[in-house]
Amino acid sequence: MPPTTPYAGKFNSYTNNNNRRFYGHTITASYGEMCYHDNSLVSASLEALIQHLVPTVDYYPDRSYVFTFLLSSRLFLHPFELMTTVCHLCVEQQRSGDVLLDKIRFREVAPKLVQLLTEWTETFPYDFRDERMMRCLKDMTHHVARGDEFSWRAMQQMTQRLIKRLSALGQYEEAVAALSTAAMERPASLKTKQASGQRSDVMSACDDPFILAQQLTHIELDRLSFIGPEEFIQTFAMKDPLENHKGFFRKRKTSNLEAYVNWFNRLSYLVATEICMPVKKKHRARIIEFFIDVAQECFNIGNFNSLMAIITGMNMSPVARLKKTWSKVNTDKFEILEHQMDPSSNFSNYRTALRGATQRSETAHSSQEKIVIPFFSLLIKDIYFLNEGCASRLSNGHINFEKLWELAKQVSEFLVWRQVICPFDRDRRILQYLVTTPVFSEDELHLASYESEGPENNMEKDSRRSLRSSLLHRENRS
Repeated sequence: MPPTTPYAGKFNSYTNNNNRRFYGHTITASYGEMCYHDNSLVSASLEALIQHLVPTVDYYPDRSYVFTFLLSSRLFLHPFELMTTVCHLCVEQQRSGDVLLDKIRFREVAPKLVQLLTEWTETFPYDFRDERMMRCLKDMTHHVARGDEFSWRAMQQMTQRLIKRLSALGQYEEAVAALSTAAMERPASLKTKQASGQRSDVMSACDDPFILAQQLTHIELDRLSFIGPEEFIQTFAMKDPLENHKGFFRKRKTSNLEAYVNWFNRLSYLVATEICMPVKKKHRARIIEFFIDVAQECFNIGNFNSLMAIITGMNMSPVARLKKTWSKVNTDKFEILEHQMDPSSNFSNYRTALRGATQRSETAHSSQEKIVIPFFSLLIKDIYFLNEGCASRLSNGHINFEKLWELAKQVSEFLVWRQVICPFDRDRRILQYLVTTPVFSEDELHLASYESEGPENNMEKDSRRSLRSSLLHRENRS
């Protein structure tokens, strides 16, 4: 794990040394409204947690605490409320009534306030798409400018980096939207399936499984890099009453996470479309074998998300029912890959493989060995159930900080994975194919499957008749 990542290792927090109670070999201590167990913060009132975040002349919160509280505080209050309160407390605590002394004291604490705001803007930059957050940042810059020129310059540099990051985010979101629009174009009409045999397929774009797996890894890492860590928490955080107002904040707060899940779905449907489209059985079998090889290369790279998307596409019922096609395929390798991603025992085989890839990444000697791309839907599910399975507040009203440590631990691991720079050469033609080639809808896939290998029973015959009618009606309307 790179030394620049502040969330590595055990999450411990700042403690004092009084009021300790011993229970066996462990120590439980209470300091006002904060409770510790074995020197680790386990619970506290929300007010005490906010105060614990506020730097003073002789105190700065542990970086793991800063990350953990900034990440999960949005379960209890809006980031703008937190930032306003922290900045207010930081300024007010330096007031003594003596103007000259106040100025000296603020000059001493200003670098630590700037450090805190820097950690916030660099780790959770998307919080600052809220115009109120940017105004608060601007106000603090003016305040710091009156007390310490060095800190003021640091604030300016921090703001410039933040604006650059938000600008890159905006460009990324526009690009994803444009790609989605391009991909909405429908494939060749199924009424002329013979003509669709002329359509280019994935193997005409790339016939090397290793190269295609590399390009899939580019897409995965590009999209992972734009997911904010807070998006995992905001999937179940309090709804913001200002969500529908104009300005930066009207954007959905989990849009990049959702875009990444949509990419998984697209890849699954692309795989199914590529298999169901060819007219000839031997061509379909060749496409299946090709995707099995791509999936194997994804596994070798550590790209578990693309691996699972490919397996999902190949297991979709329109593909699975092509028995004549599958009879021409050597499925040994596919069955091994399916075993690796078997959902039984809570994906125990996959979790073992993921741990192996993570250990490889931690001792990596090359950029390629650092790659770990988790099966993303399962990561979201794990975080969701961790949140749902533990109360956020205890019976005494305290925040359950043990739960927040666990949430932070899972999200921080993701942060390490997403910062890897893809070492493979980009092939723009292949990338363009993967993200813009039109794919069939579920109904179109079923009909394409029936056109490839006819219905086997009356239920399938009825299904084909119904699908033909509804799709024809849809085409005529459009």
